[in-house]
Amino acid sequence: MDEPALTPAPESPEAALDESRLSRGFVASVTSALEAEDADTARGLVSPLHPADIADLFALVPESARRPLAAAIGEALDASVIAELDDYVRDDVLALLTPREMADVVTSLDTDDAVAIIEDLEADEQRQVLQALAPADRADIEAALTYPEESAGRLMQRELVAVPETMTIADVIAHVRATTDPATDFWEIFVIDPDRKPVGTMRLSWLLTTPPDIAVTDIMQREQTLIPADLDQEEVALIFQKYALISAAVIDSAGRLAGVITVDDIVNVIQQEAGEDVLKLSGAGDGDINEPILTTYRSRAQWLVTNLATGILAASVIGFFSASIEALVALAALSPIVASVGGNAGNQTMAVTVRALATNQLTETNTRRTIMREIKVALLNGLTLALIMGTATAAFFTNAALGAVIAAAMLFNIIIAGLAGVLVPVTLDRLDADPAVASSVFVTMITDSMGFFLFLGLATLVGVQYLA
Repeated sequence: MDEPALTPAPESPEAALDESRLSRGFVASVTSALEAEDADTARGLVSPLHPADIADLFALVPESARRPLAAAIGEALDASVIAELDDYVRDDVLALLTPREMADVVTSLDTDDAVAIIEDLEADEQRQVLQALAPADRADIEAALTYPEESAGRLMQRELVAVPETMTIADVIAHVRATTDPATDFWEIFVIDPDRKPVGTMRLSWLLTTPPDIAVTDIMQREQTLIPADLDQEEVALIFQKYALISAAVIDSAGRLAGVITVDDIVNVIQQEAGEDVLKLSGAGDGDINEPILTTYRSRAQWLVTNLATGILAASVIGFFSASIEALVALAALSPIVASVGGNAGNQTMAVTVRALATNQLTETNTRRTIMREIKVALLNGLTLALIMGTATAAFFTNAALGAVIAAAMLFNIIIAGLAGVLVPVTLDRLDADPAVASSVFVTMITDSMGFFLFLGLATLVGVQYLA
């Protein structure tokens, strides 16, 4: 029987990476034990694993094995494991718990992780879990749920250390020891005024290296980055990246200290947002392999139906020039090349533009300069591909006029593609629509339709009899 490829002390980071992966043989061994209803063997295999690896194991075993696995590991299925579970797998696992058991799990989590679990529950189930919580925990979570989804208020945790500016270093140390849960991780101490408004911060290193009789006001840093609770989490991630923050205070609408966001949460946000943009551009939905089949079907089908509609529009352009195609069959063979290259050029520009908008590199200040830059790039690409395709067409068909027509059509379509790749996402962004969702459909429609129209239109304009 294969053992999990894990050791307590890996020799190197590379070894640790390899050893953190659950081997196929190990997953098969756990699955076999569960199918044989041998809970003791399954528990013995799983017990040495890190909570994150146990969470991965739930995603790797068949869905039918998740309930037996949860029963087999018993108390090992704790808050640290549930916090690491994939969203869809977590729904399955939480469905195995009673509201009381779920409340016990939520109580053990930081506020941000607890909110991530509570917010996905059905209204009735959410109410039962909240009622089972202690009043203080319930109040914190209910307050967090009042903020918009994917906002700083949902992302923040309320477990923090805040002290008044009237304290000395000795007072702060005594205060932290007396009031802070040892399980609470923190990297800086927030200094607040009598109205609980943050006036400065103090790093732990300063606390440990400063004489005890020094006043907090003498060493605290008054300049700090404050995050509004209703700010979108993507904007929060950009702030953390820009200012290289480890943690930052979150303030409510009155400017009072409401919570703290730490960099480990931001790493998850950056990964999540980057993945979302890529998946939105492709219309693949959440892109989670644990997502229910019908949910995946609905998200992808909507996108494919929309693409079908744009394809029909492009085909109607071809139909408009059917007489020219009948007179010269080469037009039917060559026209998809013009549309395809234009589509690829437009997608390149669109991907760069969507990313620039997401990272605040592209703003109203530099939009015009960006458009001119993409026109220049498109012109250079267009000239290069037009020369290659025009020469190849003229040589293959021994027809210089046909080569000139396809070269001109390709040049203009790539320029149009470059413009569409910038203007479509920027326009959607200005209209407060997500450019990652709809840009691809519009850019593809423009490049396909214009590719066919330019090539077949120029061929018709020149005269098919001169191209034959």
